[in-house]
Amino acid sequence: MKKENLKKREIRERAEQLIEEVGLTEQINHKPYELSGGQRQRVAIARALVTRPAIVLADEPTANLDSETGDMILMLMKELNEHEKTTFIFSTHDPDILKYAHSVVKIKDGLMAN
Repeated sequence: MKKENLKKREIRERAEQLIEEVGLTEQINHKPYELSGGQRQRVAIARALVTRPAIVLADEPTANLDSETGDMILMLMKELNEHEKTTFIFSTHDPDILKYAHSVVKIKDGLMAN
């Protein structure tokens, strides 16, 4: 098998794995307009992770998700941080995300706050 085809196969396998991990296996063949806002959010998260980036900047990563799904996504990100050493930087107003953070920087009116 060509190196190019192997890479495409690896990317597809990783994408399928992440789609399963974000809970969208049954929707894998759906078009974007057939998905809810929360499902689209989960697709966006899987897309961001498929190439195994070193750093992910996540603006309100649990927006549009119910609390159970949000926790599932945050646990996935925590596991990727621990096992693949992916760094996640969150911008959020959701205090529940803080329990997943190693460190927190609070900003108020453009300045670091206590």
